[in-house]
Amino acid sequence: MIHQPGIPTIEAHSGRVGHLADPSLTAPLLESLDAVTIPVPDLDAGLSFYRDLLGYRLIWRNDAVGQVGLQLAGSASELVLTTREKYEPNWKVESAARAADVFRANGGRVIAEPEDIPVGHVAIVEDPFGNVLVLVDMAKGLYQTDDAGGVTGVT
Repeated sequence: MIHQPGIPTIEAHSGRVGHLADPSLTAPLLESLDAVTIPVPDLDAGLSFYRDLLGYRLIWRNDAVGQVGLQLAGSASELVLTTREKYEPNWKVESAARAADVFRANGGRVIAEPEDIPVGHVAIVEDPFGNVLVLVDMAKGLYQTDDAGGVTGVT
């Protein structure tokens, strides 16, 4: 493993995180569970099941990206019904690019380099144990919606 300045390293034999060279990384890298994406063949069919039958409240709908956000009860996390993604957890991070660098520098690999999304950036990484994580930052803000939940912009 090659240590990159400013990126925390994991000691090879102990499994402990080494000295943090960058004092700005003082909190855990994965801030919270942002969402779990659930693939559906059609957004309306997904809404019929998850909203109408299971009772989840619609937060937002973005047909341009093939996604609908539903509020999990008692949580800031969402169920995101999607016509284009796999079933997977999405983790909120301060910076998708920085988080991807941390995984890369510590035995993980970057499956998809950080790219722009309407609310910020997303990267897909794999930890040293083969687990895939989607890393999302909200650098651009949150969806702004109309009364029906349709996305009208980003705030």
